[in-house]
Amino acid sequence: MDTSSSPEILELDSLDENEKQNPPTEEKSGVFLKQWDSQVRPFIEMIDYLRHIGIERELALPSIAVVGDQSSGKSSVLEALSGVGLPRGSGIVTRCPLELKLRKIHAGAKWTAVISYQDVQETFTNPAQVESYVRKAQNVLAGDGVGICDELISLEITSPDVCDLTLIDLPGITRVPVKGQPEDIGDQIRRLILKFIEKKETINLVVVPCNVDIATTEALRMAQGVDPQGTRTLAILTKPDLVDKGAEADILQIMQGKAVPLKKGYIIVRCRGQSDINENLSLAEATRLEMEFFRNHSHFSYLLEEQKVTTKCLANRLTKELVEHIKASMPSLTEQIQIRLSAVRIELRNYGQGPPLEHDKMGPYLSKRILEFSDQISEICRTGGQGNLYSLLRPVFKQWESQLRDSKACFRDAVQEVIEKYEAYRGRELITFSDYSVFESLIQKHVNDLKLPAVETLKTIRGIVQSEFRAMCELCFPNFPHLRYMILNQIDEIQSKQEVKVEKRLLEYINMEKLVYTQDPIFTQKLVAFQFVERRQEYESVCLDTGENATSANNCAVFDTRKLTPEKLIIYYEIVYQRLADYVPMLVLLFMLKEAAIMLRAESMDLRDGADVSKLLAEDSEAGRKRTELYQRMERLRQAQERISININF
Repeated sequence: MDTSSSPEILELDSLDENEKQNPPTEEKSGVFLKQWDSQVRPFIEMIDYLRHIGIERELALPSIAVVGDQSSGKSSVLEALSGVGLPRGSGIVTRCPLELKLRKIHAGAKWTAVISYQDVQETFTNPAQVESYVRKAQNVLAGDGVGICDELISLEITSPDVCDLTLIDLPGITRVPVKGQPEDIGDQIRRLILKFIEKKETINLVVVPCNVDIATTEALRMAQGVDPQGTRTLAILTKPDLVDKGAEADILQIMQGKAVPLKKGYIIVRCRGQSDINENLSLAEATRLEMEFFRNHSHFSYLLEEQKVTTKCLANRLTKELVEHIKASMPSLTEQIQIRLSAVRIELRNYGQGPPLEHDKMGPYLSKRILEFSDQISEICRTGGQGNLYSLLRPVFKQWESQLRDSKACFRDAVQEVIEKYEAYRGRELITFSDYSVFESLIQKHVNDLKLPAVETLKTIRGIVQSEFRAMCELCFPNFPHLRYMILNQIDEIQSKQEVKVEKRLLEYINMEKLVYTQDPIFTQKLVAFQFVERRQEYESVCLDTGENATSANNCAVFDTRKLTPEKLIIYYEIVYQRLADYVPMLVLLFMLKEAAIMLRAESMDLRDGADVSKLLAEDSEAGRKRTELYQRMERLRQAQERISININF
């Protein structure tokens, strides 16, 4: 493949001796070319930048779409402009839209190409590989065979021998499906083409052979359908060497816009045909022969002066048309971007504030969110929170107190049973004396039975506190699954750890109650409070029964201190009741709520150390995804607005 087919160089090489002796015009001078480059390149690069940041998801960009019926010479025109061979053959060759970016660099620089599609990007430096890379990309996107796909393939060619231009090559229009193609392949292709050419930002470049009736070509009819005034349609007439003798006047009528009027007009080019390719005719030689063909043509030669023929004129014309189209579109682009930016900002308000997109701002944002969560947990401990945690805990503690209160009656019954069956418990003591150890063991057994309800109270409280903490976590981090998962695990682990600690202390405390101890003043105070003295006097005022034997049961009862034991034991059990009624809730609240909240705050803050912050802040909810999408849209629009403003001031 000959890659030295610069339109500028080829035109100068093909001048005759008289032309070469004339001094170069300003158009052909280096000064003009530098000026041309400085005027053209910024606008081409602006559109490339906008397309690169994905602004086409928001609005249509100025572009040139190449449309033609099959075998119209479309591939030959693109080859002549790009200087490289593109896929050729019978049937549908272009099976995906191909964005062809041509970027001119200084003379002597290395030819380079970059092809991009889906997540693939490959760079190569051999022009002869273009066709194979494009075919490979089409096979990946559209499958092996003859199907089509509307996903874009981008091919950027950087070379000293091209002009600054971006074209989008679309599949050739077909009417009859070939073997292996679906019956509606023609409709599929038309829908794909319309998706590009119906946009008012698109210049439609229609390729039509000279040797057919222009009015019958499907490509031109489609262009007329979306651009009835012909304001954004430019037609290329190919294969002028195949025009029948005597039909040249008809071509000139077309060129003058008398057949199908187009405000952008027509240009005739003569590119390599299949026979030229079979004979290995280089692009450079084909361009030289093209110039010679028009210069010597009896009917078309005057079109050279009007710059309406040759690939060189086409390249310059397309670049000029694209740049002017970009300039004309900039006010509209600016307005559309401003409207969309306002709409995005308004929509963002409906989704609340999400995590920042900048990585350096994610750490502080994570700290802020964790601190807000910790403050909410602290508020739950202080006041019960919005759901009033204490209103859930109070019935559990009340049930514990009720169990203790009920146990007093059971305890009284147990004491009475021991007294009534005292002979079974009586040791060596004399009658009317009581064995303290018997009643002590009774208290110990009764207190020991309180272990199970105390532990059940603990587990119930643990479930309520854990549930409230988890609910607050869900409320504070609804859109962050990884962060939520980590903190929920912390809540569960802390509650499990604290439960083990509290259960151990509860059992220790209940074992302490089995010591049967209280300070004398405390017990004395209870005796007074329960009017024990008055009741004792009632016993002491009982007269002896003198009518019977002095050893009768009635007389013994007067001296028997066991009659006073139930009251004294109940008085002591009241002390046990009060201690346990308060101690168990206080112990549970201290460790399961207060201390657990402090531990959770510390451990959640430790999540920031060495963590993958972007993963912790990754959102999974629909609202989160929508917010992220809106932020990305806003950033694209902001970047586009900034870049366009640079070119407006250019």
